[in-house]
Amino acid sequence: MAQEPPGGGEKTEQPTPKRLADATEKGDILQSRELSTALVVMAGVGWLAIGGPLLIEAIRRMLADALRFDGADIAGFAPEQRAAHLLGIIALPLGAVLLVTVIAAIASPALLGSLGFRMKALQPKPERMSPIAGLKRMFGLQGLIELVKSMAKIVLIGSIGLILIWQQMDTIRNMARTGIGPASSELGSIFSMVALALAAALFIVAGIDVPAQILQRSRRLNMTKQEVRQEHKETEGSPELKGAIRRKQYETLNGSVRKAVEEATVILTNPTHFAVALRYNPGRDAAPVVMARGADEIAAAIRTLGSDKGLPVLQYPELTRAIYFTSRAGQEVDERLFVAVAAVLAFVYRIEHRMATEMDRPHIDLPEAMRFDSDGRNVMN
Repeated sequence: MAQEPPGGGEKTEQPTPKRLADATEKGDILQSRELSTALVVMAGVGWLAIGGPLLIEAIRRMLADALRFDGADIAGFAPEQRAAHLLGIIALPLGAVLLVTVIAAIASPALLGSLGFRMKALQPKPERMSPIAGLKRMFGLQGLIELVKSMAKIVLIGSIGLILIWQQMDTIRNMARTGIGPASSELGSIFSMVALALAAALFIVAGIDVPAQILQRSRRLNMTKQEVRQEHKETEGSPELKGAIRRKQYETLNGSVRKAVEEATVILTNPTHFAVALRYNPGRDAAPVVMARGADEIAAAIRTLGSDKGLPVLQYPELTRAIYFTSRAGQEVDERLFVAVAAVLAFVYRIEHRMATEMDRPHIDLPEAMRFDSDGRNVMN
């Protein structure tokens, strides 16, 4: 009987951002050895194709200096100075090769979004030290897949190399009739062409391997519905905890304020530090009335109560601060804000009657005298 995955049910859900982040932190990252190999080989071969003559000339000079000596060299023989001199001749071209290959090796994880140092990836994993687990990896499905990939890579790259060399056989035979210099130059050109073609073939393999690695990692990190629910519960908090927070927020408001918020038409927020509850009943109110207002904890309680009662909660930071600092609970909104508040109320009316969407939210401009910062100072002063 098949075992049920931990957490219950089949892993049918895509990994959440938290699951992906946790896996990355533990070292389970997207990586492709084929892409790394292709980039390193192409970088090295590309540099050799461009800077190969410089390297050959440096090697020639090094060998010439190594085989040339006179009486002074014998009398004052200093092996360390001699070695430093010879190595210095080829240091620059060899260093350039190493530099481009190191950059290419770093580019591979960077392209896959996996570049970074992770301490947890260096921690020993007992399960990977088990010989039985190692044999399972070698002879299991993953091992078989890697074997097939390796064989396909050998066949593809080997075939391309043989075809290219076969096409150059006439040129290779004619090298015997030329001097060493022209033959060496021709041989270098053939080597560069074949090497670049083989490196390009590696990119074909990488183009197949990268999507396969993305699919395998996604399947490996897929989650069951229960795991998604559990993660959401741990991240957002349990319903019991949310209920306790709401009860505490409600306790922050006295009975009259709670009743006033429940009668409101709309809640405007800062969005975090301030909140005001407005009411406008055309048959009852001559102008919009501030039912409740608050900062910090009171503001949070007003927002929560308004959301629970199904009231529109809109973020208008400047307008919220202006109402908060110019009006008191039970008072009409300052007449200088009538136009701005009327635009918001008209938008709420259209939303409630499905005549508008969030995309139609109006932009509000306030008079300069009505623009305040969070400390109640006019920002234009």
